[in-house]
Amino acid sequence: MTFYDEVLRELIVAFGAALLVANLLVLLRRRRDALVRVTVGDSRSAKAKGASRVAATGQTRGGELVQAPIARSVAFAVLGFVMTIAGIASLTI
Repeated sequence: MTFYDEVLRELIVAFGAALLVANLLVLLRRRRDALVRVTVGDSRSAKAKGASRVAATGQTRGGELVQAPIARSVAFAVLGFVMTIAGIASLTI
């Protein structure tokens, strides 16, 4: 195994672990994001421009999601886990 092969395998482990940890943190923050969404949505009057759109679609005016989609976060966490395990296995074999 050359130096570059080993570095590539270590990068796969690092990217997989980063993807896993980041998406697990996103899943943990969903409850707080939901509370922020309720607070922001309730503080605005019904006549405020865009208030109903945020409540209906879950997106802000710039298209940013208020709360992360759970299916996407779980799928990326699983992908990160698989990448991490595959990278560790390739380093040890």
